[in-house]
Amino acid sequence: MKAGIHPDYRTVVFHDTSADTYFTVGSTIRTDRTIEWEGRELPYVTLEVSSASHPYYTGKQKEFSKEGSTARFQQRFGRFLNPKSA
Repeated sequence: MKAGIHPDYRTVVFHDTSADTYFTVGSTIRTDRTIEWEGRELPYVTLEVSSASHPYYTGKQKEFSKEGSTARFQQRFGRFLNPKSA
């Protein structure tokens, strides 16, 4: 490897503020903030969304009817296509 061209790779503490969860990950992100973590002074970065709080990863995403898009369409617009005779 060429010396002097690579970013500083180190352990960084990421804090997901919405889930109040901390992660330690190797990263090259730049930050001026630090935190005392497990007896060491490490760089600190706050996040609003991570895998601990994102709906896709937590399984709390909005679920559509399991019947499929055709059934949803019929439920919403079927009365216009097949009006009931009186």
